[in-house]
Amino acid sequence: MSLNRSEQMLFDYVQGQSEERHYWQDKVQRVVAELGDMSAAVARIDTELWRYYLERSEVTPIFIAAARSHGLKRTSMKNLAEYLVRSWTEPRPKKRPPDAGPAP
Repeated sequence: MSLNRSEQMLFDYVQGQSEERHYWQDKVQRVVAELGDMSAAVARIDTELWRYYLERSEVTPIFIAAARSHGLKRTSMKNLAEYLVRSWTEPRPKKRPPDAGPAP
């Protein structure tokens, strides 16, 4: 999976800050459990990640510099959201067709 520059910077930041990583792991797991639908969860997390990026761009030097250099035009965080959902949640069992019989 390829992350854009903003997603990669945010991911690296979160991975390097244990409190932030735990916060986002909990948030991702909670959203997935609450919504139950992966595409809806990814969409919500995408929005939350962008809000977080904007918040960090006001107080964290690396994000402040990026905002000055590249601006704050809305950037998709969908790839990062999908990656976090896949990495931090249990895989869902694939549904078996009703006529498939018992599992081997």
